[in-house]
Amino acid sequence: MNKSIAKELKIAAEDVAKKFSILDREQNFNNETFEVNEVIPMSDHTAAVYFKKNTGKIGVAFFYYIPKGMSKGWRYFFPTDSHLNGMGSFHFYKLQAERINYKKN
Repeated sequence: MNKSIAKELKIAAEDVAKKFSILDREQNFNNETFEVNEVIPMSDHTAAVYFKKNTGKIGVAFFYYIPKGMSKGWRYFFPTDSHLNGMGSFHFYKLQAERINYKKN
C-alpha cells in the first residue's frame, strides 16, 4: 500500500470512528463510542480495521479503495458472517471469469 493511500485510510478510519460514536445515532442502542484500535492492511487496496468500543467489544470493518472515478477513495462496511460466506464463494466465480476471459486476449 503506498504512503498516500495509507494516509487516506487512516483518515477514513478515524472518520468512521467519529461518525459511529454519535450517541444519538440511529441503531446506536447501547450508546457506544468507537476508536480505531488497529488498521491491518490486507492488500494494496483492502484493509481490516478494528474499532474498540467503550463496551470493551471490538467491531471490525472491511475497507476497500476505489482508485478512479466519481467514487474514488476508501469505502467500508461491517461484514456479517453471511457476507463472508458469500465472498468466499465469489472467489470461485472470479477465477472462472478470468479463465474464460484469458482466451480472448
